Amino acid sequence: MGRQLTERGVQRRQQLMDFATARFATQGYHPTSVAEIVEGLGVGKGVFYWYFSSKDELFAAILNEAQRDLGAAQAEATAGVDDPVRRIELGIRASLAWSAANRHVFTLVQFATTDDRFARVVADAQRTAVRNVMRQVREAMELGRVRPADPELVAHALLGVTTHLALEFIHDRGRPANEVADATVAFVLNGLLAPPDGNDNSADS
Repeated sequence: MGRQLTERGVQRRQQLMDFATARFATQGYHPTSVAEIVEGLGVGKGVFYWYFSSKDELFAAILNEAQRDLGAAQAEATAGVDDPVRRIELGIRASLAWSAANRHVFTLVQFATTDDRFARVVADAQRTAVRNVMRQVREAMELGRVRPADPELVAHALLGVTTHLALEFIHDRGRPANEVADATVAFVLNGLLAPPDGNDNSADS
């Protein structure tokens, strides 16, 4: 909904989103009803429908806010950094740290990719992420820091690796985000082949 909210209204809307995020992540989207959300917060249904026209709209709002929040975290991590390769590294680290700090939201994004009602929201976010990474990759290629390749393909590969490792090692196995980030950065920047001299200089990349 596009109505202008007061500060109190913004806070109430955020309360609904935060509470619903936790319930959706722990109980599932379909089993969680609007009635349960408002009862859990101790408000009436009228309060819910003042901010959201439906449960679907609420869920989409959660997904959109998550994408903005992740983007802000990445922008903050890379602000003022001139080296595109370093920005790629810091973007990966910021993404994995955000994923670890927002486990419920990460769970909802994974669900959204399987539901036709929300897949478009996720796809739009994915396209934005790909464009952002492509800019860094293309700049790095132009500077000779990254071998020539299709920037879009490389961006998709980079995002795919980061997302999968976040899901498998941070969320499913509970590994520390910084440990997973170190391994992800080493793989992305150095690949599978050992350096000719046998020394791993990934920390210097």
